[in-house]
This record gives sequence, C-alpha cells and structure tokens, in this order.
Amino acid sequence: MEEQSVREIIKATHWPRTMATAALGVLALFLLIATLSELKSYRYIGSGVTATNTISVSGEGFVFAVPDIATFSVTVTESAKDVTTAQTSATKKSNDIVAYLKNQAIEDKDVQTTDYSINPQYDYTNGACEPGVYCRPGTPVLRGYEVSQTLTVKVRDTKKAGDILSGVGKLGASSVSGLNFTVADEDSVVAQARDKAIQNAKAKAETLAGSLGVTIVRVVGFNEGGGGPVYYAKSALSMDAAGSTAPSPEIPVGQNKITSNVTITYEIR
Repeated sequence: MEEQSVREIIKATHWPRTMATAALGVLALFLLIATLSELKSYRYIGSGVTATNTISVSGEGFVFAVPDIATFSVTVTESAKDVTTAQTSATKKSNDIVAYLKNQAIEDKDVQTTDYSINPQYDYTNGACEPGVYCRPGTPVLRGYEVSQTLTVKVRDTKKAGDILSGVGKLGASSVSGLNFTVADEDSVVAQARDKAIQNAKAKAETLAGSLGVTIVRVVGFNEGGGGPVYYAKSALSMDAAGSTAPSPEIPVGQNKITSNVTITYEIR
C-alpha cells in the first residue's frame, strides 16, 4: 500500500513537469520565429529615408520609324440664297465623298466629321460721307448662306494615299489639306526610344560617378518629358477645286523620328 502511494505521488508530480517542459518548448519556438522575422526586417530599415547625396543626369534616345497611317482633311463648301439649298448641295457632295472612301476600303471609324457650320453671307453698301465728318457705316444686305463640312480621313494603306487624295478632289471637295503621317503602334516605338534614353542616362551617371570617385547606390528619382515624334514626312498639303482634275500625286511617306528625354536621379555614397 505504501509502495502504491509512492508511485501515485511520483506520477502526480511528473505530469505538471511534462506540461511545463512542453510549454517552454512552444515558447522557445515562438521566440525563435519572432527573432528570425525581426532579423529579416532589418534589411528594410532606412529604405524610406530620403537620400541626401545624389546626382542627376539626363538622357536622350530616339528611334526612326516608317509611318503607316496618312491623315488629311477634306472640306466641302457650298453657298446659296437659302440654307436648305446650300445644305442640300453640300450634303450631296459630302455623301459622295464618304461613299467613295468606303469603296476604297476606308472604315467608318477612320472618317470623322470635325467641323460643320452654317454662316450667313452679307454684302455691305457704302455709307454716306459728309465733308469733315466720319462716313456712316454701310448697311448689311443678306446675300445668302454658306454651308461647310470638314471630314478628317485616316488612310491605313499609305500606298493608296495619292489616289484617294485625287479621288476626293474630283468629287467636288472645296479643299484638301493637313496631310500628316503617323505610326499606328506609336507606344511601342516611344518605349524603344525611352529605353535608349535610360541607357544613355545610365552611362552618363556611371562616367560621372567614376570621375567623382563615388558609388551609385540606387535610383531615387525619374522623370520623362519633352521630345515626342517628329514627322519628317509631314506635308502642308493644300488643294482646292481648281486642282481637282490633276493626276494622282506621288506621296512619299519618309520616316518619323520619335524622341524620348529622361532625367534620372541616383543616390551616391
């Protein structure tokens, strides 16, 4: 009986010790994980601190691209004694031009009305003049109305630009102007120019750091501005009704220069 009591006493005291040991193990594991997390966070300490020692360099990059879109404006202008007659005449010519463009595979999205106006037209009689006094203003006399509609057209096959320009002229356009060449995927070309500008700035920074005897740590500032596309093939085309019977002109597209300018600020030490 006494031996059994001793075993029960030992068993009763062993259980709390086991629980205490387990608790200490869990606590130790928790502290280890917390310590590792704290050590990992040390590398981020100071990352938000403003750099005080810096250098700034500029870079320029450019890319040449062959344009694949021609854009121009065509205007129809008609005059008559009343608005209805002027509108009817202008509308017929405009509709004929739009139908012609569709037959040339120009999509609806590439033909846009950018101006439509109706303006009264006046004649002015000479006012009476008396010696030593100003002449009285003349009296306006309504002559009629002028109706004008301007379409902006995109031609995505630049080889057809000359024929289309000639075609809309033959259909009674009052003027054709503003021929301009652009690149459809301009964002991609701009990105290429930007990459070259960044490389140009980086090379300058490395040279400057070597001359100053310092080390580049990281980029702390970036700015892109200025530059943009330069349209070497841009043309101030202007053709009125008198030239509508001319043969189709040759339209060289040339190439466009797309430029990017960047400024990069580096932290140094």
